[in-house]
Amino acid sequence: MRCSILHECRGRIRVHILRPDMTLSQADILEYYLRSKPFVRSAKVYDRTGDAVIVYTGDRAEVVSALARFSYNDKSAQALVPEHTGRMLDRDFEERLVGAVVRRAIRRLLLPAPIRFALSVFHASAYVREALSSLSKGRLDVSVLDAAAITVSLIRGEHKTAASVMFMLGIGEMLEDWTRRRSVDELASVMSLGVDRVWLHKPEGDVLVPLTDINEGDEIVVRTGSMIPLDSVVLSGDAAVNQSSLTGESLPVHKSEGSYVYAGTVVEDGSIVLRVDKTTGSGKYDRIVKMIEESEKLRSQAESRASTLADKLVPYCLGGTLLTYLLTRNVTRALSLLMVDFSCALKLAMPISVITAMRECGSRGITVKGGKFLEAVSQADTIVFDKTGTLTHSTPRVAKVIPFGNNDEQEMLRLAACLEEHYPHSIANAVVEEARIRGLDHEERHSTVEYVVAHGISSRIDGKKAVIGSYHFVFEDEGCKVLRRDLKKFSELPEEYSLLYLAVGGKLAAVICIEDPLREEASDIINGLRGLGISRVVMLTGDSERTARSVAAAVGVDDFRCEVLPEDKAEFVKSEHRQGRKVIMIGDGVNDSPALSEADAGIAISSGAAIAREIADITVSADDLSCLLTLRRISSGMMQRISRNYRFIIGFNSLLMLLGAAGMITPTMSALLHNSSTIATALAGMRNYLPGEDNNV
Repeated sequence: MRCSILHECRGRIRVHILRPDMTLSQADILEYYLRSKPFVRSAKVYDRTGDAVIVYTGDRAEVVSALARFSYNDKSAQALVPEHTGRMLDRDFEERLVGAVVRRAIRRLLLPAPIRFALSVFHASAYVREALSSLSKGRLDVSVLDAAAITVSLIRGEHKTAASVMFMLGIGEMLEDWTRRRSVDELASVMSLGVDRVWLHKPEGDVLVPLTDINEGDEIVVRTGSMIPLDSVVLSGDAAVNQSSLTGESLPVHKSEGSYVYAGTVVEDGSIVLRVDKTTGSGKYDRIVKMIEESEKLRSQAESRASTLADKLVPYCLGGTLLTYLLTRNVTRALSLLMVDFSCALKLAMPISVITAMRECGSRGITVKGGKFLEAVSQADTIVFDKTGTLTHSTPRVAKVIPFGNNDEQEMLRLAACLEEHYPHSIANAVVEEARIRGLDHEERHSTVEYVVAHGISSRIDGKKAVIGSYHFVFEDEGCKVLRRDLKKFSELPEEYSLLYLAVGGKLAAVICIEDPLREEASDIINGLRGLGISRVVMLTGDSERTARSVAAAVGVDDFRCEVLPEDKAEFVKSEHRQGRKVIMIGDGVNDSPALSEADAGIAISSGAAIAREIADITVSADDLSCLLTLRRISSGMMQRISRNYRFIIGFNSLLMLLGAAGMITPTMSALLHNSSTIATALAGMRNYLPGEDNNV
């Protein structure tokens, strides 16, 4: 691409693209291409002027080289651009704003007074209709205040005042609409499925392939605990699908042959073969936006209180207006009060603060499904950790494979990987990864697999039943035995590892030793959470008491429970609630799902099971637990901002009312100051809560 350098200084360069008429799409492709470079700290492309401003680190030659290599037709560059970038939204707002200002200027300069008056009456009719509609439904809301102010001005022949008020109200509504849509757009853009690979269904067997290789019409398999990656039609099988993220339904929905399933929903139980209906343009973005805008989950208690108060204050505003007129007999002073209301600011600023917090969390690897969960995080005094994949690394590894009977070590690992690859759990992933490292191909040799939550996997290999899982599942539930000649070997199994038992035909075939190293940051994170107001830290695990006690001592939790089942974890959360505690639960497996659902805020690890991520209220990155501290700080900052905004809105608008009643400001000035303060509060609400990030405003 050809471009010229307009200006540069150390670490910053402004270039002009030497081509006419840059489109919005081209601007997005260039901007996201530049942002993808590791040496670029930030990049902004201005489509109107064809300029790009790049802030970078390192060698200037790298920036010049990247620009020289760039092409708008590069498929890899195009793939970097998300479905919605906000550029079109901003352009639409700019054009609407400029159009409104230009139309008002033309009317004032070119049209005679009688026509301007007629236009004012015509535009006022829309406000009157909206007010009458509210009154007919028994509501006294802000539309009644606006219509009253405009109507009184027109009756008095002050059409300039009426026109100015309507212009300010229109600009205010336009800005309010933009700030909310922009915040929702940014939040929806950071929410993604997080599915990279899927099982492609073929006659010769299922094959794990990248999601990008899937085309419309392909058949894929989705099993218990996994997310449906694409909009599809069920060809065969039965499953209970959790659709709560899209429809709000609390119970899973049964899906069978002919049913339609949507991207982003999760198979809670069962296995289905799907025919892909849409690989792109499935409307997931629009469904996320709808979820954000309509879901009651978005509303924290603080938002609900503010919204309720805003509606309750409208009659007092009307009463104050009437009282001012009765005391002063001055219509202008009364109109100045009508120009001010608490509703707009309270109903806009509070949700914007919440959406901004959700968007900032998203930019830091944390996905939050609603404002009330951020509020719960800010208020929580107890945090409950699952152990595996949470306090320990999400990528445990196989330390050794101990075969029993006359079985071969490599063949047993191959068989274990063949069974475990169907289920996304950290220990299952460790087995599959070890097989990959050893170069072991594990073709499908078994029949349909059955996953028993919190226990293990059952299938049939060459006509024999094969099970893999916990001691309780393999030996107590399934009744498998250890050969007499292997009893001594079995009694000497190493204690420092988590053990995974594999049995074939009712006999122990191998024990896989899993090394489950603690996260290096776990102890510091727990201390950090205490510093942020968490008073009680608990660990729950299905491991033995020996392993649990060792981990608990190492990370410094206040209490722990060992050998717990999924229902035990949920019951523990309930017991904490009965003692009056606000509880956060953190887990990554299917077995954590009941407790995640029971907690005030359930937090899933992003690398864990899809059903855990679906049921959880919040999902955090698996890379570093420090995101828990970030989440707590952002949620606390959100509640503090809501409180500050609340005090400012009530105080400032009350001051405007007093000034209007005293005759110190005109109705037009009152409307200007009111709308300006509302927008200023909303824009301030879009600022990030933590330092180190762009404001995205």
